Amino acid sequence: MAVSVSLRPDHVAFALRLHTELSAAADPAGFVWSPYSVASALGLVATGTRGATRAELTGLLGQDLSAHLAALDDAVADGPELATTTGLWVRDDVAVRPEFEADVRARPESAVHTADFGGDPEGVRTAVNSEVAKVTRGMIDELLLPGTVRTDTQAVLLNALWARLRWPDPFDPAATAPRDFHTPRGTREVPMMRRESRLPYAQADGWSMVTLGGDHDLALDVLLADRADAALTPEALKRLYRKASPTTVDLSLPRFELTHRSELNGPLADTGVRTVFTDAADLGGISARRLRIDQVIHQAVLRVDEKGAEGAAATAVMVALAAAFPARPVVFTADRPFTVILRRRSAILFLGHVADPQDPGPA
Repeated sequence: MAVSVSLRPDHVAFALRLHTELSAAADPAGFVWSPYSVASALGLVATGTRGATRAELTGLLGQDLSAHLAALDDAVADGPELATTTGLWVRDDVAVRPEFEADVRARPESAVHTADFGGDPEGVRTAVNSEVAKVTRGMIDELLLPGTVRTDTQAVLLNALWARLRWPDPFDPAATAPRDFHTPRGTREVPMMRRESRLPYAQADGWSMVTLGGDHDLALDVLLADRADAALTPEALKRLYRKASPTTVDLSLPRFELTHRSELNGPLADTGVRTVFTDAADLGGISARRLRIDQVIHQAVLRVDEKGAEGAAATAVMVALAAAFPARPVVFTADRPFTVILRRRSAILFLGHVADPQDPGPA
């Protein structure tokens, strides 16, 4: 029996397209980011853009911004092991259009704050970082580094996310043992978890995938490519989900922790989103004042161990003025670089690549 997965096609296309650009400059040992958090922040900004600025953003995020944002909202709704927030900090002399403020306030756990950027930029930075630390349970405590918020900053739009997936059938820590992992820089031993159980499994387009499910619709997909240069496309992922069916799997998976911080201006420009960072930006749906995006800052953390997976992410948009059952179990051994997807309902919460696992220690 196939396993039903309901990721939105425009969300998957956005996630894999930007993932390709981020991979080019990421640590070869592995990295992680949150398509949910970045899409939530950029999608909200996009609702307040016009002309070429909007066309470039919808070219990346999809034409139906409202439906995309609604799917992201649903992905974090009613989850006791999920937390998110959307916040807008804005100068008191910047008049935000009522329609855009309403869009912000419509997001889960949202708030709009008046901020003294001119008189106390460090105070604003502290307030934003405190909100991120609270939502992410301390996994991200300093998203905005000193000097990021300036006296001429006009607004900061924030999305933060925390998610925890507990395996209903945890790995036995006693079964965790050192095992070879083949990194791009050579083979080394890593703590490898192991268990045999019935799990959704599929093979398609040069990829194999096993899925570890959890409570509250959360799931972690682990994907292994047949070749090092294989590209994960929306079509390949769709076929994997369509073909996945419960199979007895002898699964070996390393404990790992990924962390990644980046400025997204360059990767976004490489996808075609350029005008919003220039003085030609049209953010007229946000405010009558001429604005542009100065920076998009993103940070994500993902840990996987014997008990489950825990992830945190935050995205800050800095706004400035513009001038069948086999007889034997399928063996799935993640002993070489692999991709992970942590998803819920219609959204990819975290997307990562592990090439050289960094062990967070036992659960």
